[in-house]
Amino acid sequence: MANFSNNDDLFDSIIMADNRFHNEAYQEGFEEGIRQGTIEGKNHGRLHGAKLSAEVSFYYGFAFAWKCLLQDSSDIKARKRLKAVKSLVEMIQNYPFEDPQYEKLQEDMTAVRAKFRQVCSLLNVSTDFREYLKGSTEMSF
Repeated sequence: MANFSNNDDLFDSIIMADNRFHNEAYQEGFEEGIRQGTIEGKNHGRLHGAKLSAEVSFYYGFAFAWKCLLQDSSDIKARKRLKAVKSLVEMIQNYPFEDPQYEKLQEDMTAVRAKFRQVCSLLNVSTDFREYLKGSTEMSF
């Protein structure tokens, strides 16, 4: 009977090989998926982070230039415009750039974009700057 038991174990290992190989392949595929997902996630984050950074930098440069232009004016309209421009500059300066997992990123960017449009409206400046970038690459925001 002991012989029968060894043969039984031998056939069990052969019959269960398919299941064992399936589980091993699944685990290897799962680990490879994690590696590839991490790489793709980092690349995606870098790309979109760079686009967002370029957009915020543009808004900051725009607002800072207008702040310099308007700060010496004594006109009442210019003072109102300056107040809106300073508000945009403050919003951008208070933006948490160091926190990669900032939860209110979309909400704050929506507020910055809205403030930018408001400032452009007060300054009678178009928000579409493609016409000024002739021969240059188009801005995507």
